[in-house]
Amino acid sequence: MAGIDIDTYLCSGCATCVVLCPEAFRLSPITGKAELVDPHQALTEGVREAAAYCPERCILLPEEEADSPP
Repeated sequence: MAGIDIDTYLCSGCATCVVLCPEAFRLSPITGKAELVDPHQALTEGVREAAAYCPERCILLPEEEADSPP
C-alpha cells in the first residue's frame, strides 16, 4: 500500500495544508513547497481535509492512487 504523496511539481507553496494540518505538513525551507513532517504519516481526517482543500490538488492519498486510471 502506497503512502501519502505530494506532487511537488504542482505544489505552489500556498501552505493551506500546513494551516489545516500542521502536525502532518510543513513547507520545505529549501524549496518552499509542502512536505510531510513524517514520511510514514498515517492517513488522518486532518490529512484528508488538507488534501480536499489543496488548491493545486497535489496531495495524493493512497485510495486515490488505487482508483486512478493507468
